Amino acid sequence: MARMVDISAKPVTRREAAAEGVISLRRSTLRAIKEGGLEKGDPAEIAKVAGIMAVKKTPDLIPLCHNIPIESVEVSVEVEDGGVRVTSRVVGVSKTGVEMEALASVSAALLSIWDVVKKFEKDEAGQYPSTSIGGVRVLRKVRG
Repeated sequence: MARMVDISAKPVTRREAAAEGVISLRRSTLRAIKEGGLEKGDPAEIAKVAGIMAVKKTPDLIPLCHNIPIESVEVSVEVEDGGVRVTSRVVGVSKTGVEMEALASVSAALLSIWDVVKKFEKDEAGQYPSTSIGGVRVLRKVRG
């Protein structure tokens, strides 16, 4: 039986979580990102907005997540050798943690990067042989 956990007896406290993930991309795609001028826009800025929006929509995306007030969201995007790393830090004051919000943020940001650069990642058959998203994880969470 699926159910939302009862958190009514828990105290309200400051909650913070950070998560990260990486999208692996071709060198030529990374070069195009660095040079700018992509048809859909700057993937880093689009990813930041997508990450922030995902935090606000987490209870809509993950069925048993509590709808909690969010105080702050910071999304960073770094081009690295072989890919792009996204890190998200979420702060809220609530009875439950914000790690699912941080994970949703990173996931949406990475997917938005894929969407912006997919034109550059496709092979001759329209497939994505070298594109992948991985390493999505919680880096840390803090309560209090």
